[in-house]
Amino acid sequence: MSRLRIGIVGLGMAVTPHAKGLVDLQDQIEVAGAYSPSPERRAAFGARFPFPLCDDLEALLADESVTAMLVLTPANTHLDVARRCAQAGKHVLLEKPIDITTARAKDLVATCRAAGVTLGIVLQHRFKPAAVALAEQLDSGRMGEIVGCSTVIRLWRPQSYYDEPGRGSFARDGGGVLLSQGIHTLDLMLSLAGSVTEVCGYALTSPVHRMETEDMVCAAVRFANGAVGTIDATTAAYPGFPERIELICRHATASLVGTALDIAWHDGTRTTTDPDRSAGGTGADPMAFPHDYHRAVMADFAKAIRQKRSPRITGEEALRVHHLIDALIAAGQSSGRVMVATG
Repeated sequence: MSRLRIGIVGLGMAVTPHAKGLVDLQDQIEVAGAYSPSPERRAAFGARFPFPLCDDLEALLADESVTAMLVLTPANTHLDVARRCAQAGKHVLLEKPIDITTARAKDLVATCRAAGVTLGIVLQHRFKPAAVALAEQLDSGRMGEIVGCSTVIRLWRPQSYYDEPGRGSFARDGGGVLLSQGIHTLDLMLSLAGSVTEVCGYALTSPVHRMETEDMVCAAVRFANGAVGTIDATTAAYPGFPERIELICRHATASLVGTALDIAWHDGTRTTTDPDRSAGGTGADPMAFPHDYHRAVMADFAKAIRQKRSPRITGEEALRVHHLIDALIAAGQSSGRVMVATG
């Protein structure tokens, strides 16, 4: 099997778990070059990982042996960078969020579609073994219909995290706890429970932080199948706690907490999945987590390119969580009921 040759664009904080995963996947994926406009970042990356460096993005995009690009740049650059990749005929694996606004996100998805290139989004929580096990139980029909779904995302970020220039701003990040952190768990929730059709609730900046965007959200939601539930998300919960999704079904109740799964069946039996390595990343160090799930995302993307199929999380699929986040923010601003957009 020939290796998929890729380029990396962006060597900031997000690159570490991806690079570690690529070290593990060297029998499947070959890194042709790792690009950053910063000489310091290129040097720091080169000191840690055994991949060639590149100081010319255009040269990397012009290399016909490069099939795909892994884009890890700041969110507000995603549309422009992805457009350049797509115009060069490169498939794109893009770090979340798609971009800082849903309009820009839809433009990015449409650009890749029009260019005929594959777009995958890094929303790695779907690849947790416990999440996969829960999805399989739901798909089997044994749990019955979902009647309730509650999602709790109680993370901690110190003020120093938001003191970095641009962080927690609309201009660079596009949003706060929902778009920057909670998007992973919200995407997983949607993949398990289905689309949300309406929300009502609150979104605000707590006194814990000085920042432009929201760090606390509390909402009630209704799903497309009629189920109801709640979303509780914050980065003000010291010292940070594992994310939790609880599903109440006709025949069982499931709790997915971090990387552990517990299903309590109405017949009195239980199905459990022990936690794997600590989910991490819930506290002051946002990168304190293993790279297993990022590796799984990249392996799926590479396999999708070879098999000429869609990756597990496409751009179109990821737009669902962007629409949900928009509705949660709108509900918080209006303190009223907001319908969730589609398409």
